[in-house]
Formats: sequence, structure tokens, C-alpha cells
Amino acid sequence: MHLLIPFAFCSSEGCRQALTPLKLPNLEKLLRRLTPQPMDGGDESSLSPPHERALARALNLPVADGLIPWAALQAQTTLAASAASSAWAFITPCHWQTGSKHVAMGSVPLPDFEAQESLALLAAMQPYFSEDGISLHYEKPERWLACGDVFNGLATASLDRVAGRDVAHWLPGTSSAIPLQRLQSEMQMLLYHHPVNDARSARGVPIVNSFWISGTGALPELPHQAATAPKPVLVTSLREAALGENWPAWVQAWQALDATECAALLATLNQGGSAELTLCGERSAQTFMARPASILKNFLSLFDSQPPSLLLEQL
Repeated sequence: MHLLIPFAFCSSEGCRQALTPLKLPNLEKLLRRLTPQPMDGGDESSLSPPHERALARALNLPVADGLIPWAALQAQTTLAASAASSAWAFITPCHWQTGSKHVAMGSVPLPDFEAQESLALLAAMQPYFSEDGISLHYEKPERWLACGDVFNGLATASLDRVAGRDVAHWLPGTSSAIPLQRLQSEMQMLLYHHPVNDARSARGVPIVNSFWISGTGALPELPHQAATAPKPVLVTSLREAALGENWPAWVQAWQALDATECAALLATLNQGGSAELTLCGERSAQTFMARPASILKNFLSLFDSQPPSLLLEQL
């Protein structure tokens, strides 16, 4: 069992203060018995956050910044498409909040966004995308799949990077992205007058006034073992509180996570099963793996471990 935990720590002062008194007994026991692997170091400005890099490595996907081909992988799974020869992207309908000095990404996924609304917007936008050689495919209300040569080699920022932040800092700035910038402007004008947004305004929920591109790239031929290797268990329970900087809720989510998933991984370890843990912050990620069974090593490890709070602050 491989447990992968995103947003285990955030670099804000509020998170640091919330972490200090936080008690995570099962995590502490795990860290005493698992061996740390080399840290995947980074910073908050990378397009691909640490948890996406860690998951990509576990799935034997390329980990070039902003070019992890998540959409191509999903297209191969959902559409039974031959994604290895095509470049794909996720298209996320979203709401941009206009302030006096910047434009920020609103809540993702959009609240109260129904399938019929998503399909109606996709149908209205598809002809404009087609003019630029991009085909749109419905996956689920909050996310579509797009295929087109423009996404080949185009590095894009994960939604987990831009949520609640100034979008200007994260938009692709290369010359190859110019057609997409024009398309984005066209869609903002189209969406402003669309009946779906009239209905959303009447309901008092955020309108759809833009879209976000992420998960870009082409899927390489994966080794056979990549298709059969067990996937890590990706825990998402800390995400919403971390992105919203709701640190009391983040503390509660961590405590619940410690009592459930961490406890289950510890039980697997105690029963002699395979146990692996990856903790991810905003900058870095670190994996911990089971030591070879040794009573002496386990005994000595009780004295060379550090409190979880000090370790998490390094992520």
C-alpha cells in the first residue's frame, strides 16, 4: 500500500502556526518505522506541484514541469483513444474574479455546475476551438478533454497552483500559446451573453466566464510494468482547506486522515505488508519506505526520528 498525501504542509504562516500543536500519533509511528528516500525538492513557482510529480513518477510518466500528460492518460482511459500519438489537455470551465489590481481564479470545481450546463457550454464553444484545430470531448461537468497540436510541448500550470491566485502569473507565456490567448478572449465574450450564465446569475452562483488549460502533452509508450503496477492511494481530504487557507479545517482534516488512512497503513506495516508513504507540500515531496524487518533497527529508529511537525515544515 502506497499512501500519497498532497498539501501535508503549506508555506503560509497560518499553516505553520496550525501545525505546531497538531498531534498525529499514527503518522509519527509510521515515520519512526519507515526509511526516508531522497527528497524531491522544488519551490512554489513550479507549474507541476509536488504531489503531481510524485504521482507521475509512481506511474512512470514524464515529470517535465507543466508537461505531465494527465489529459492524454485520461483520454486513453475514458475515450479509449490512441493518446500516445496526440497531444491533449484538460479544459476546465471556471470563474475568474476581477479585482482592482488582478484577476483571481475562483472556486474549482464550480459550485452547482450541472451536466446539462456543461454540455451546453461545450457545444457553444466547440466551433471556435475547431477553428484552431482543437477537438473538445466531454468527460464530466467540471472538466473536458481537448486534443490538438497546440498542446504538444505547451507547459501549463496545475489548477492546484492557480486556485484562488492571480491567473496572470500562471498563464502560458510562450509564442505557441498566442492562439489560445486569443481563443480565451473570444470565449469570455461568448460566455458573457450565454443563457447558461443568465440562469446561474439568477440562482446566485458564479458564472462561467473563462476556462483553464492544464495536464498538457502527449502520452509516451509506457512500459508494460507501468500498466500493471499498483497505483498509490491519492488522499485529497486536505486539499480544500489548504487552498482556502482554512487552517482549523485543515487541522481537523489531518486528524481524521491520521485516524483513518495513516492508521490503515500502519496496520498494513504491522502485518508485514508493503508500506510506502509520500508526503507532499507546496515545494517538495518525500517518500518513506519500509525497512527490512529488523528488531534492532526498529528499536534504534525510536531515537533517531524527528517530530512530524519539523519534517512537514521541510516540504
